[in-house]
Amino acid sequence: MSRSIPVGLSTSSVYPGSVAATFALAEDLGYDGVEVMVLRDPDSQSAERIRRLSEAHGMPVLAIHAPTLLLTQGVWGNDPWDKIDRATELAHDVGADVVVIHPPFRWQRNYAEHFVGAVAERERLDGMRLAVENMFPWRARTRRRERTMQAYLPGWDPLEHDYRSVTLDLSHTATAGLDHDAALAMADELGDRLAHLHLADGTSSFMDEHLVPGTGSQPCAEVLHMLGAQDFGGAVVVEVNTRKMSTVAQRSALADSLHFARTHLEAGARTRRRRPVEVPEEG
Repeated sequence: MSRSIPVGLSTSSVYPGSVAATFALAEDLGYDGVEVMVLRDPDSQSAERIRRLSEAHGMPVLAIHAPTLLLTQGVWGNDPWDKIDRATELAHDVGADVVVIHPPFRWQRNYAEHFVGAVAERERLDGMRLAVENMFPWRARTRRRERTMQAYLPGWDPLEHDYRSVTLDLSHTATAGLDHDAALAMADELGDRLAHLHLADGTSSFMDEHLVPGTGSQPCAEVLHMLGAQDFGGAVVVEVNTRKMSTVAQRSALADSLHFARTHLEAGARTRRRRPVEVPEEG
């Protein structure tokens, strides 16, 4: 029997709640693990504290999200490679096998210049999957027209670059202006380079919404079905925005997201199990 695909909860789904609160909620709702985004919370930066929480709640750490966001520019200093290396060390120390990273911002030109090759070299030497996340152009609408700015170098679209490992975020595909079919095509074209999935939904808004899956325009169900049918080797991590929700609403949203993920992964797995076994011809 093939392994079941783990469904984890990102600490960003509970933000501004703590890392400790995420582990407790993940256990209570029945998730399979946690993705820790490195923020200013000391619990997100300490291997000892993360291991303690992981053991106390029986929740393995599925991934570490390096502090490469605008929100985390000052976390672990200002050297982006140092941030990635420290996140990789943290991932090894807590038993995770993926580090999620963002491409450089356009003003980080020295960092961006050799980004693709340096990521590949780190993966080759260290063995940790550095899964570069798909991002989006920054968009705004003036009275006369829509304006876009390419905020990332070498670019926001991982299909245009030779990354071995990619994190697909289905809220970011919406913010990039991809419709249902285009986002599904991206997932399919990534193939075995798809190492990690951030499960969230979105609409055509300029904002990065991170909606509960199934409530936007993105192919959340179809991508999960595809991964289940392929016996995906990575993890699915729920990364939805609950910041303005009450405690009751947050719990309901995260429970619904978990149910959605497992339902559609299992539907894909049933498709795989029904496939006829090819028997080689004798002779």
